[in-house]
Amino acid sequence: MTRRLANFLRRTSDHPVWVTLFVLAMTAVAIVGYARPHARTSVTQVVSRSDKAKEKNPPAEVAKPDSTEAAEPSPPNKISLTNSDVVLIVQGGSFFTPRASEAVRDVVASLRDLPVVEDLFWLDDAPPINLFSLRQSAFPKSSASPRKFQRAEAQALANPLIGGQLLSSDGRTMLMLIDLDWLFVQDDRQCTELLRETAAQAASTYPDVGLSFLVGGRVPTLLAIDETRNRNQTRFQLIGYSMVLVMGLILFRGLKAVLVVAAVPALGVFWTLGCLRYFDLQNNPFNDVVLPVLISLVAFTDSVHLMIEIRRRRAAGDSPREASSGAIGKVGVACFLTSLTTAIGLGALTLANHEAVREFGQSCVIGVLLSFLAVVLVIPLVCSTRPMQNLHFGHGHGVVDRSLARIGLIVDWTLGRPKLMSCVAIVGTLLLLGISLQLRPDERVLSYLPDDSEASRAFQVMEDTMGGTSVSQVQIRWTGNEDPDETLQVISGAQAALDRHELIGHPISLKSFLDVLPGDPTASDRMSLSELLPTPLKTAFYDPAISEAVINFRIRDVGIAAYAPVFESVQQDLRRLQREHPHYQIWMEGGAVRRWQNLYQVVLDLIYSLGSAAVVIFVVLTLAFGSLRIGLISLIPNLFPLAFTGTYLWLTHEPLEIASVCAFTVCLGIAVDDTIHFLTRYQEDLQDHDQLDAIRSAFVGTGVALIMTTIILVVGISTVVFSGLREQRIFATMACLTIGSALVGDLLFLPPLLALFRGKRRKPSTSNDAASNDATAEQAGSPDEVPAEHV
Repeated sequence: MTRRLANFLRRTSDHPVWVTLFVLAMTAVAIVGYARPHARTSVTQVVSRSDKAKEKNPPAEVAKPDSTEAAEPSPPNKISLTNSDVVLIVQGGSFFTPRASEAVRDVVASLRDLPVVEDLFWLDDAPPINLFSLRQSAFPKSSASPRKFQRAEAQALANPLIGGQLLSSDGRTMLMLIDLDWLFVQDDRQCTELLRETAAQAASTYPDVGLSFLVGGRVPTLLAIDETRNRNQTRFQLIGYSMVLVMGLILFRGLKAVLVVAAVPALGVFWTLGCLRYFDLQNNPFNDVVLPVLISLVAFTDSVHLMIEIRRRRAAGDSPREASSGAIGKVGVACFLTSLTTAIGLGALTLANHEAVREFGQSCVIGVLLSFLAVVLVIPLVCSTRPMQNLHFGHGHGVVDRSLARIGLIVDWTLGRPKLMSCVAIVGTLLLLGISLQLRPDERVLSYLPDDSEASRAFQVMEDTMGGTSVSQVQIRWTGNEDPDETLQVISGAQAALDRHELIGHPISLKSFLDVLPGDPTASDRMSLSELLPTPLKTAFYDPAISEAVINFRIRDVGIAAYAPVFESVQQDLRRLQREHPHYQIWMEGGAVRRWQNLYQVVLDLIYSLGSAAVVIFVVLTLAFGSLRIGLISLIPNLFPLAFTGTYLWLTHEPLEIASVCAFTVCLGIAVDDTIHFLTRYQEDLQDHDQLDAIRSAFVGTGVALIMTTIILVVGISTVVFSGLREQRIFATMACLTIGSALVGDLLFLPPLLALFRGKRRKPSTSNDAASNDATAEQAGSPDEVPAEHV
């Protein structure tokens, strides 16, 4: 099968016109996907049309089970503490002084005068909580007496809507919730800097108060992440590409070879991202960074192997067409096997539970196959053209070429001690795997924020002063006629389930406001007092018009893994409460809960898929090489880099995050790529040489490419270690460690494993030419020396 495939790939270089037309057609298809998405014939149009039909005629099961009659609309002025666009954090001394009161009120007035501010909610806007709903300002004016300020501060901290929500427990941090009028927002600065500068200018009139401001919340956080990613993407791409270009020139000693090797992976990425739009996969979060990196690295590795073989043949005297044809026949099978194993291995992601991971698996399959076509078609085509006549100039004079004989001494040393090195490889890999299995998945919001950004500082301030930034809810709904007293029992039971856990901060519900009102908190008719609460406040937590009640609570950013037992315990209590009240539906929702259920599951999906990918790769290699021995041996150099990097994470007390698992996924493809190229050359050389000489010859044939790709990739990716985003630093660090350790596995562990577990000895072929026989004789006569002809 491999011989037929090699012949087919070799024949593609004999038809440059057809190859050129195919490349142009693929490029045109990708361009249409980029430029004119409305004009493309999407394969999902049938599905989208059926979805639209469903929207026009929704099925009966979509309706709410309790919607026996039309629900009354919820009041439009319902208070919300969680849906603001911007959170302005005000810090200072005590706010409850005449001078501070005047300063804060001027800040509020200045902000409300801005056209971009649609609404601003702060502690003085909190509705009164008393038996007669009498309006009483929570924040006295500057003319009030000191005693009134002191009493107002105590009342504000006791108010469930203010204490722990809009005012910190020490009274030194205040939150102002701002909704933006997007009709007047012209640029990003108006969402962040304009608000802070306006507040600071208003407070500058009162320097003795010492107010400081930070802008945080949903919109500033998204803007900070987007700005940092765009800035890093441009900066580190330029730095990385420049370093790769410089290293490529040093290693290849030829600009033409570097340009071809760099352009083909870029073309593969261009094809992939354009074609993904035909399958509506372009919006997957993993496809922004991880997929292009994966495709470019796999394609780059194959391109280097193919380019080195072409240059070697050109230096030996072959014509450009003969060199391209012979090289693609020699290396093309290995490129196909690397693409096949990577596609099948990453295709295992399609079995994951989370939709984003499944789509990422589909995108990987498409991308790897398209990048394979780009490598095996474009490189031979370009290298056969007239401008590439001198492509081989500089071959054999690079740093790696000159040092290969010295590196070969290390391989010879390992071959002289196959039992020792095999024992080190197997035992060491198993030991590192055991340590890596101690890793546990986790996720923190702060990991996604730029280190030096204002949004990050604002996030940390809210964590320290408000008991958490993320707000989640317990939702309660009921069917049929409501018993208000039973509803209060359910709310009380759900809030009690939250109060039992220290990691859950400031639960607030209808019960919180009823407890503030005078009377016996345990009275059975306590629910009747809810009629005395202001309507906007009451409906924010209890709305009988839509048969719904809600309990808000804050979550600290200590890692979602710490909340796993907490949420499981709360869920058990809520399920037990629901069994006691069968007409009520009770569940948790919110950002932190979704991260626990979904993102936590994403990491687990990626881990399980990574394990299944390793199994699939073993099966594919076993079938491709027709040898169970080769399949088992290949596991060690492929698992060693993952185990090594996992141990590094464990030693540095880093959890498994999405960025780290994505790095594992990408680097597994690189490790498999190098291993397959080495094994393919070894299988070919085994036809003409004995066991040890075949291993040495495989090292000579692939060692330059293995070392070159490792150096270039590590140097290029290492620039991202200086990124301001923690997730990018983790990805870059792990990628460098995994790629570097993969080279160790392929050059130090794979040769002695092949030498120790030799299998059946094959006789040298009698059909070799004189040069091959001479080379074989030299190798047999001096097994410890790397043949100069091959170098």
